[in-house]
Amino acid sequence: MAKSHDLIVVGGGLAGSTLAKCLAERGASVLVLEREVEFKDRVRGEFVIPWGVAEMRALHLDSLLRRKVGHDVPWVDIHSDSNLLAHRPMVDTTPHRAPCMSFYHPQMQELLMDAAASAGARIRRGAAVREVRTGSTPNVVVEENGRTEEIQARLVVGADGRSSCVRTTAGFEMLRDPENMMVAGLLMENMPAPEDTGQIVMSTKLGQIAALFPQGGGLARNYFCFHTGTEARLQGAADVPRFVDGCKKVGVNPSFFEGAKPAGPLATFSGAETWVPHPYRNGVALMGDAAAASDPSWGQGLSQTLRDARVLRDHLLATEDWDAAGHAYAAEHDRYAQVTHMATLWSNELFVGLGPEAEARRARALPLIAQDPTRQPDAIFSGPDMPMDESVRKRFFGED
Repeated sequence: MAKSHDLIVVGGGLAGSTLAKCLAERGASVLVLEREVEFKDRVRGEFVIPWGVAEMRALHLDSLLRRKVGHDVPWVDIHSDSNLLAHRPMVDTTPHRAPCMSFYHPQMQELLMDAAASAGARIRRGAAVREVRTGSTPNVVVEENGRTEEIQARLVVGADGRSSCVRTTAGFEMLRDPENMMVAGLLMENMPAPEDTGQIVMSTKLGQIAALFPQGGGLARNYFCFHTGTEARLQGAADVPRFVDGCKKVGVNPSFFEGAKPAGPLATFSGAETWVPHPYRNGVALMGDAAAASDPSWGQGLSQTLRDARVLRDHLLATEDWDAAGHAYAAEHDRYAQVTHMATLWSNELFVGLGPEAEARRARALPLIAQDPTRQPDAIFSGPDMPMDESVRKRFFGED
């Protein structure tokens, strides 16, 4: 059995590197195990909404990210069926007084992993975790360069994504929504879209969403979201024209694609939400997508990941009893993850639901929201501390 650490973090992405940095700065012995030797572009979240930027501030990351990789996006345009519903100034209209921020994901990962190493965390790349064993002193079975070893820790944290090995081998129960939205994504360069404005476009008629989030210098991550079974999956270079055509049909300004070219892979994945009730047990905690993966259609994932890192950090630093800290984190996680889940479900139901019931719901609710915009809950931009109870739902759907 290899030397024990205070903390072993499995996964060196946003959640894992952030927590490792925070604990190492306070003198903890931290080991980060990252499977990838080099981070590569994949379709994933690269846009942080204002409540997530507020979590960055609490984690002392915002200036580092902004200086090195981040691009501030102070405005968001929201369209529905070719109508501009809002040209929204984020700083002026959210309680955190923060803009949105975008970045290229691999650059962000490298930056934060370097920051964790500079803070004193030990980083092992190319290390594949095969098993995590729970207990009063949990241990990790890791394979690297053909050699397998076991490493002990006071606490093991799984920040290893949607297909988490930590979650599976440590025996956590994962719940999953029925299949609903599919999400296709593509990074494009030379896009002549405004670089200070995120674009969210919804088609209630098609039940589809398209989004464009600028990263500066003509780069923008684009998403096309559609109901399962209504479109064929979009994968690879041959499907790029169909992806662009889908975005245009939803209502994205066609001029934004003039002269634009793919700058990364095109891929499609399920948007069905997954979550683990109470993501801590017997010396093992889960963060980020390993704990709860939200529907990317509404962009909550990175913000919730940042909150996971901040909440777990705060509880671990508040007590020497890390078992109690793990349970406190998990209880708090259950509350805010439920709010982001409800915000996503309600938004899908109202804005892109299909069928006669959805059309009747919109016919009832949308005119009321147009008369009084406060009927629409703002948890997506303002965060999971906003009220999201049954009375809020009824008011949103025009059932009050």
